[in-house]
Amino acid sequence: MERLTDGVCYVGVNDHQVDLFEGQYIVPNGMAYNSYVILDDAVAVIDTVDKSKTEEWLGQVEQALSGRCPDYLVVQHMEPDHSASIEAFVKKYPSVTLVGNAMTFLMIGQFFPGMTVEHKQVVKDGDVLSLGGHALQFVFAPMVHWPEVMMSYEKTEKILFSADGFGKFGALDVQEEWACEARRYYFGIVGKYGAQVQNVLKKAAGLEIRMICPLHGPVLKEDLGYYLNLYDVWSSYRPEAEGICICYTSVYGHTKEAVDLLQEELHRAGAGKVSCFDLARCDMAEAVEDAFKYDRLVLATTTYNTDIFPFMKTFLHHLLERGYQKRTVALIENGTWAPSAAKGMREMLKNARELTVLEPQITIRSALSQENREQIAQLALRLTTPGC
Repeated sequence: MERLTDGVCYVGVNDHQVDLFEGQYIVPNGMAYNSYVILDDAVAVIDTVDKSKTEEWLGQVEQALSGRCPDYLVVQHMEPDHSASIEAFVKKYPSVTLVGNAMTFLMIGQFFPGMTVEHKQVVKDGDVLSLGGHALQFVFAPMVHWPEVMMSYEKTEKILFSADGFGKFGALDVQEEWACEARRYYFGIVGKYGAQVQNVLKKAAGLEIRMICPLHGPVLKEDLGYYLNLYDVWSSYRPEAEGICICYTSVYGHTKEAVDLLQEELHRAGAGKVSCFDLARCDMAEAVEDAFKYDRLVLATTTYNTDIFPFMKTFLHHLLERGYQKRTVALIENGTWAPSAAKGMREMLKNARELTVLEPQITIRSALSQENREQIAQLALRLTTPGC
């Protein structure tokens, strides 16, 4: 338990047992499941935690309550890493009133089919829950990133309880730079819903915010403009920085040789920041992160069954379902008798908005030819030319 202000406590927990968050994202530094308590004339607990940490969390809450009983449990988000301990909480504090919107209670019925909710308060966007000196104004955030999501703005101390917004991977007992794991979290989990995030940012612009309390990651207390600006950049799909992300697959090493040569040529041309990912071996979420972070992307892959090599196809699917746009892309393909990977990549990319595909593409027939080497040198120059 940590006291954030005189009336607000952090009662979250760290999880170092989880290996894949949401069954797919590697989390080497674990996860934090955040929960908060507001102590006033009435007591409100904001969100619960994953079922693996229920007992530890209940102990944290009990410590913060100091013998008091909670009046409200505010349910901002029904994803199980935040809602799985609702039933245990209600059993321990049967007089508590659950606060949520209509869709919240629909989902509670689905996740807890045997649980009876005896005390509930259904709220609408903009409604205010008075706790005494504190008051929670509910800010609905549908599809950031589930349809029932709402945030809670505490009007007295100017705190935004932001649900999954402004969250990141990583437990709170590990020191690491915020933006990298917040970016990977955002584009992996929230990235598809940029328009909805923009809507919430417009609502937030009308609030005086002194502190942001997300459901994952650290409480944000200083330089809030930095975090708000990054969310604006990410959710509007603008490149965050100048740089080149290279993503490739290679079966027998020839396409990798082309990528290695391209990196050498880029270095020679003074390209600046270049990141490179072997899609068959890397954490693909890291590759997705850098593809969105930088303004230029190189896709190099082999033809496989007259189509795109599977790892590249999966990668492109990850990009496109998250709204990839507003970038410059270069294509390199390899094929011995019928190279067609570039055609497949073009087909996948054709509906991406404001995407510039550099011409001509590079086609390798088996191994690098002298012509290919010259083409790669020219591509490096193109990629390092302003406004390429």
